[in-house]
Amino acid sequence: MEFVNDILHVKIFMAITTGIIVLFVGKRLNETIPFLRDFSIPEPVTGGLLFSILFGIVYGVSGIAVEFELRARDFLLVYFFTTIGMNASIKDLISGGKPLVILLVITIAYMVVQNLTGITVASFFDQPSQVGMLGGTVSLIGGHGTAIAWAPRIAEDYNIANAMEIGIACATFGLILASVMGGPIAKFLISRYDLKPEKREEMDVGVTNEKQAVGIGYLDFLDAILAIHACIIVGFFLNEGLETAGLKLPLFVTCLFAGILITNIIPKNFPRWTGTAWPTRKPAVALIADLSLGTFLAMSLMSMQLWTLIDLAGPIFTILAAQVMVAIAVNLFIVFPAMGRNYDAAVVSAGFGGISLGSTPTAMANMAAVSKQYGASHLAFIIVPLVCAFFIDIVNAILIPTFLTYF
Repeated sequence: MEFVNDILHVKIFMAITTGIIVLFVGKRLNETIPFLRDFSIPEPVTGGLLFSILFGIVYGVSGIAVEFELRARDFLLVYFFTTIGMNASIKDLISGGKPLVILLVITIAYMVVQNLTGITVASFFDQPSQVGMLGGTVSLIGGHGTAIAWAPRIAEDYNIANAMEIGIACATFGLILASVMGGPIAKFLISRYDLKPEKREEMDVGVTNEKQAVGIGYLDFLDAILAIHACIIVGFFLNEGLETAGLKLPLFVTCLFAGILITNIIPKNFPRWTGTAWPTRKPAVALIADLSLGTFLAMSLMSMQLWTLIDLAGPIFTILAAQVMVAIAVNLFIVFPAMGRNYDAAVVSAGFGGISLGSTPTAMANMAAVSKQYGASHLAFIIVPLVCAFFIDIVNAILIPTFLTYF
């Protein structure tokens, strides 16, 4: 760690260590407070928000800011989405074809509504439409990465000096709202319609609350790591090839597709040189997925600098309040019925809560928390990441400049 100019810089090793501590704090709080457990609030969200508030208090009292080095966190996201791809089968993708298209169409329409909502609310405060865009898909569905990428252009082209601060503020609070919205929505739907999984299946992420004791040997764990690394290597070369062809995608997206490709090329019982079958939907892979996602989300939330958002409270909170109401309405009255009003639809709704205001990891964490409590949903874990990790970025790249130009 280094202390320079009232900033405590936390290096990679201590950042990861703190992330693990945050996870355990969130676990203990969820075990102690029934509300958090009953509404499937993800453990890293509970701990991450607590620590970000504590760091905010430290800054308010002493003026000392805490900044974490997060390079290791971003690689955990690659691990997680590779495991999701490895758990995908052609049968699931075929069965998910129609629901995938339906969810994609709904999401694209929702993105248009999200931008219109932000622009409309911004106009009530006599703010330019570009401020509304910063409270729309630029920061909410787009997340911090898209907000950071677009804010300099919006600041320069439309003379909005604090565009970066507005974008980051909306993305930050959107992430928080998305993290606490998905679980309660799923609980409401599952309870109201008495929904259950059609059959008991192995989990995509972690294990169910009823099955915490799972025997995994060190060779099982290493075999899963080896398979994940093989997919990441293929995903890296795929990413490089696509970038050369002019299509730039995040590495975790191409690793997701590499996992899908390799899993469906290798026969399920084909013996590898390790002497084991390809570890698709094995407890070791689910464990690694749980570890990667939980630590990623914990590190993301604990590193939020909440004190940077105070001066932008008025318009931002009003925009976000409107966006939350729209997101909940779309989820309950459009997404859930369109996806079939069954258990899978409820888990997808939890994921859509993460998509609508947060990010892909938030969507996956919401679904993982619901699945651990109520049961697995392979369909949800296939179609939601494909929509929010791939198609959304492409649509947003077209939608943002269109709205900036014509609205």
